[in-house]
Amino acid sequence: MTNVPSSAKTLVVSFVGMKAQEIGVKPNLRLVLEPDNQMIDEVVVVAYGTAKKAAFTGSAGVVKTEQIEKRQVSDVTNALAGAVAGVQIQSANGQPGTSATVKIRGVGSINAKSDPLYVVDGIPYDGDISSINSQDIESMTVLKDAASTALYGARGANGVIMITTKKGKSGKASINFDAKWGVNSRMIKNYDVMTDVTDYMDHAYQALYNAGIYNLGYDAAKSNSYANTWLPINSKGGLGCQIFTVPDGESLYGLDGKMNPNAKLGYTDGSYYYTPDNWANEIFSNKGRQEYNLNVSGSSEKANYYVSFGYLDDQGIIDGSGFTRYSTRAKGDYQVKEWLKVGANLSYTYSNSRYPGDQTATASSGNAFLMANMIAPVYPLYVRNADGSIKMNGGRKVYDYGDGVSTKFSRSFMAISNPAGDLIYNKDEYLHDIVNANWYADFTPIEGLTVTARYGMNLDSQRYNLLGNAYSGQSASYGGTAYQGHSRTWGFDQQYIATYQKTFNDDHNLDVMIGYDGYKWNEEVVEASGQNLYNPENFHVNNAIDQLIGYGYGNSYATEGYIARVNYDYQNTYYVSASFRRDGSSRFHPDHRWGNFWSASAAWILSKESFLEDVKWIDLLKFKASFGQQGNDMIGNYYAYIDQFKMTGANGIFSDGALDYKGNPDLTWETSTSFNTGFDFSMFNNRFNGSIEYFLRQSSDMLYYKPVGPISGYQEIPMNVGAMRNSGLELDFSYAIIKNKDISWDVNLNASFIKNEIIELHPDLNGELINDTRIYTEGESMYRMYLVKYAGVDPETGMALYWAKDKDGNPIKTSDYSSAVNYKEATDDLLPTVYGGFGTSLSLYGFDASVQLSYQLGGKIYDSGYARFMHGGAATYAGTNWHKDIYNAWTETNKNTDVPRLDAEDKYASSQSDRWLTKSNYLSLNNITIGYTLPKSLTTKFLVDRLRVYFAADNVALLSARKGLDPRQSYTSATTALYTPIRTVSGGISVTF
Repeated sequence: MTNVPSSAKTLVVSFVGMKAQEIGVKPNLRLVLEPDNQMIDEVVVVAYGTAKKAAFTGSAGVVKTEQIEKRQVSDVTNALAGAVAGVQIQSANGQPGTSATVKIRGVGSINAKSDPLYVVDGIPYDGDISSINSQDIESMTVLKDAASTALYGARGANGVIMITTKKGKSGKASINFDAKWGVNSRMIKNYDVMTDVTDYMDHAYQALYNAGIYNLGYDAAKSNSYANTWLPINSKGGLGCQIFTVPDGESLYGLDGKMNPNAKLGYTDGSYYYTPDNWANEIFSNKGRQEYNLNVSGSSEKANYYVSFGYLDDQGIIDGSGFTRYSTRAKGDYQVKEWLKVGANLSYTYSNSRYPGDQTATASSGNAFLMANMIAPVYPLYVRNADGSIKMNGGRKVYDYGDGVSTKFSRSFMAISNPAGDLIYNKDEYLHDIVNANWYADFTPIEGLTVTARYGMNLDSQRYNLLGNAYSGQSASYGGTAYQGHSRTWGFDQQYIATYQKTFNDDHNLDVMIGYDGYKWNEEVVEASGQNLYNPENFHVNNAIDQLIGYGYGNSYATEGYIARVNYDYQNTYYVSASFRRDGSSRFHPDHRWGNFWSASAAWILSKESFLEDVKWIDLLKFKASFGQQGNDMIGNYYAYIDQFKMTGANGIFSDGALDYKGNPDLTWETSTSFNTGFDFSMFNNRFNGSIEYFLRQSSDMLYYKPVGPISGYQEIPMNVGAMRNSGLELDFSYAIIKNKDISWDVNLNASFIKNEIIELHPDLNGELINDTRIYTEGESMYRMYLVKYAGVDPETGMALYWAKDKDGNPIKTSDYSSAVNYKEATDDLLPTVYGGFGTSLSLYGFDASVQLSYQLGGKIYDSGYARFMHGGAATYAGTNWHKDIYNAWTETNKNTDVPRLDAEDKYASSQSDRWLTKSNYLSLNNITIGYTLPKSLTTKFLVDRLRVYFAADNVALLSARKGLDPRQSYTSATTALYTPIRTVSGGISVTF
């Protein structure tokens, strides 16, 4: 600077939005300005608009584009894991393109849906979330309390996730291109099961031998003969397959219980050769993932535009599975007149979800994960010729379905099935064409008054094609099968909002809003199927000649809402807000269709008070509180108030229809009453930021399907049955450890403590409802199970013992499980004590790195996967693998154990009980990202504004109480028979021109 007077001692440096600083005059100066929160206030996306963060009286968490872009997810809901306090992500399906289950501050109902409402650029969104390209998203704001969500009425009763898409940010045009290439692998490995053939055979023999000794009264020799006879037979606990060859006249197992040393692995019956295959290695494989995104954006004084194109190909980890998406978006707005601004946001997505059926059906023989994880390591996967070569049919490998037809043996475990063959030769796909459109116009007739008309439309045209192959398996027995389905869902939302803002005497700020929100939704479905295909490669139904069946149905749904909101603040220090919505739902009878819902909230900026003005280390301290009510109509059926019948008849004559659904004309709104209070703060020159909040959410008149005795002619009826409460504490902190021009390092942590309690049930239930393994009791958590209590092992017999009662009501131990089931007991609350996430990010001299994790502590979960592996060898479990914990099973020399003896005649060794409750604690490493941005002085020589290369890994690792257990599946139970989460490791490049 050449114009500084020689007498000057101090320079005052200031910039809009930054804190002014004074510094002594020196020949060379380096100064880093800090943001001034009093001048620039972060904007939060709220219902029907935006609000300054300081003025926001509700509860919300924000996930910004920097966090979203790091995650390699086909569905953006998966990027929320561990990112926002009070939000828990559960996923029981790793199929690419499927949405996670999002829980915001717990579950508010027993039966009614608990999914949040998604709002995209101001319009409620009812489409498939996987159709939204995560790279188009600027931010996701999770609204959690009534003050934040009440204006959305019933649709926002379980929280609202506001998705804001990107728009142009600078005057000049900006071109951004991002590409990443990666590999998918299996994140959750199987339980610690047996992999050695001989090891498994030894235990299978022991189970049959013990059946002879302890149940059939045989001596050792006869029991040995019994076990050798039945071991290769599909009955009594045998395997249904012979895979060892022994010399003529010799047995596979001797009287000493050891395998014949002359036995050789591999057996031929003259037509086929049998030898085990590793099903997991054959079914699961590392597959590719690639993604490309291109966008162009910019702005001028009057116009703003953003155009993007994206391509994603995620191939999953099993054959026949994957997700391919083409997405495009065009968004813009234009200031037509000083008093008129218009805008539109149009997107089109085509996706092909190759989603093989049964991968989430935990008892289906078509489930590849069930088969690969649970099957004993003794079974052939392929049909082999007598010489040991894999049999081929027209260039195709022939798979052994264990049905006695593929080969001569009938497999004990899941006979007539082989998902490995089905995944290759069957075809299962969902094709989506999704159009989402949003138009708006802002009118400003007078200063302070804005009238907005906004329209949103979502059209999802889905085609489902299924080809059951004609070469092998169950579908082959029908000559191949064909299925075609088409569904069309259409949603239209129209909003008319008037907002008036006025400041009086520079101290009083008033914001008044009134409006109307009308929503209509329609679904139409047609389906057809047939069998015996002329062309075995064609899934079209007219290619089938037998069992041609077709049908269709439709549903519709509508809501209307009249809304109003008033915001007032005094000197930007004291804030109050009130909102009201009158909501109508087509799910209820006209006499019970309308409900009135409201909220009131307030905030106080304590840091602006005189008693804190000298506390320099406090930048912002805000106290806030809110209270309000919302409705919930999500009972499932779209016409829940009326009886529904199946049409029957023949020859043009209708007969009395069969009752298909029992309606309830008295059904009405489930009401959710919420209270929220807490503090938001910023300290130490904005280095330490966070919030502490307490919440209470109570649902009354809960929507529930009450079981009804069969004498009524129907099994259940929708009712309003009672009340339930969720309460808890949320903590959300971030701290900038280092923050200067060259180095930035910050850490973050959030934690949520939650408690659930059933307050009231329907009077007919007398304070308690038992539904199979679940129990709902007034004064207790809804997350309790109703189970037989395990009492250990009888040290003299090795039998499993369970708690029951004698005729006088005294507790006793019994090995008769069929008696013990009459004395089930409720477990403790299974909910975790705390859950949340934490992470850190670091950038220095062009390098950047970040790590993000989520966790859960203090709960329990029913580990059904482990239970199935700890069977005793009974016929029901024949051919099912064993967990290595079975090594500790009771024997005459190992009586001090809690693992019952192996016994093929014992049906109760692994019966359902509290024995299988396991800690649900976990630590999940969700994402690691490392990158390097080349110096701008280098890239500008090639007309590149920014060039970054990076490495990213998602779903990296999971630490839980037991290998193979994934507690993230649900609050109550977990299994190994589901599409496992996918680990993705990629490298990428991001370029800005």
